[in-house]
Amino acid sequence: MTLLDRAPERRLVNLGITLPEVPVPIANFQPFRRHGDLVYLAGQTCEWNGRMVYAGKVGRDHDLETGQKAARICGLNLIAALRLALGGSLDRVAACLRLGGFVNADPEFAYVPQVINGASDLMAEVFGPEIGPHARTAVGVATLPQNAAVEVDAIFAIR
Repeated sequence: MTLLDRAPERRLVNLGITLPEVPVPIANFQPFRRHGDLVYLAGQTCEWNGRMVYAGKVGRDHDLETGQKAARICGLNLIAALRLALGGSLDRVAACLRLGGFVNADPEFAYVPQVINGASDLMAEVFGPEIGPHARTAVGVATLPQNAAVEVDAIFAIR
């Protein structure tokens, strides 16, 4: 693999990944905020181009595999917002520092961290082993905006 093939924009193409439109905030916040060499991304739910794909509780309405798919969509929305924050190219990303995952979980559902792997695995795919690894929190919650099954936020370092 050449250095060019490791660039996030090229990796998206090579992986056949299409990013969604950046979701429009439904409350009083911005999809991202830059401060120095950091980009803070607001939580993104599992909507795709304005349509909630997975609503309801993981462990009751959705199984683990579906929860992981929901988390992956959250990750795709995060990457789309990050690309917007960087003026259209992900190639200035230096590191995925942290993901915060929230799962609208049935109280008895014990696999919340495994659900958020859907977003973590995506970061590894798109950004590779040098940039993709991150710290992470994964928590089960009683509800999420628009009854989303999953929400994920992130912090990235840029160069």
